[in-house]
Amino acid sequence: MTPATFLFCSDPLRPGRPDPAFAPEAAAVRANGSRVALLDHDALLAGDTERALGRVGGGPEAYWYRGWMVPPDRYEALEGSLALRGHSLLTDTHAYRTAHELPGWYATFEGLTPKSVWCDLPSGAAPPSSAALARLAAPLGPGPGVVKDFVKSRKHEWHEACFVPELTDTPRLSAVVARFVELQEDFLAGGVVLRAYEPFVAGGEARVWWVDGRPVRVTAHPDTPGQVPSPPLDAIGEAVRRLACRWVTTDLALREDGAWRVVEVGDGQVSGLPAGDDGGALFAALPSV
Repeated sequence: MTPATFLFCSDPLRPGRPDPAFAPEAAAVRANGSRVALLDHDALLAGDTERALGRVGGGPEAYWYRGWMVPPDRYEALEGSLALRGHSLLTDTHAYRTAHELPGWYATFEGLTPKSVWCDLPSGAAPPSSAALARLAAPLGPGPGVVKDFVKSRKHEWHEACFVPELTDTPRLSAVVARFVELQEDFLAGGVVLRAYEPFVAGGEARVWWVDGRPVRVTAHPDTPGQVPSPPLDAIGEAVRRLACRWVTTDLALREDGAWRVVEVGDGQVSGLPAGDDGGALFAALPSV
């Protein structure tokens, strides 16, 4: 198998080197015989794709991106600019959005993940009204819930901007959503998601890395690096293959009743590894085409 080629984020202070957060990974892929090119992530987010790709040579080359999260519209701009240079991304924009944002993957994993509803909300917009939130939450019924956007929650501000003890308590729901939107600021991704709360046992989450529908690695979640549960993967694997995205992650946790549940799905290019893991074995499993 020909080693894959990777497009890593560059160091903002030393653009000729990988971002320090990804430098061990870049070293690992080079040691595996893969080639590394560098992308200016800040320039990409600013809309300057020419400057973002200033260190990328002529084509043709097919890249796996590896770096910080990119809003789907900026990812699409990256894909288009690479195409003009004769390059391509091995995860196209449709696949990236499908795995990266909850509305893209939810239907495929429905029944394996907490029940969820959502609404679009542009970054910088006011939170939904209380009446709109009450209508949005209605299909979830009574009980606790969590608030997030299409990509991330603010679980470290659990009581302030994440957990709602009772979804039918509209004033409390509105307060949590408003605080969540306020804290996300310009980083609000896509809109507001409400999820039914499910109690999980202690022991951390397993992050499963899938390549072309195969589980190639199981690691700890970056938030619980010392804990690596061992969930069964048959049912999850069937859903991953239906999703039909080449490189994805699934975060799995054990519910108190003994059922393994999908907490989150992600695009593998922007999913984090636990501290101290350079991803060498993972990257070696990625094909070049």
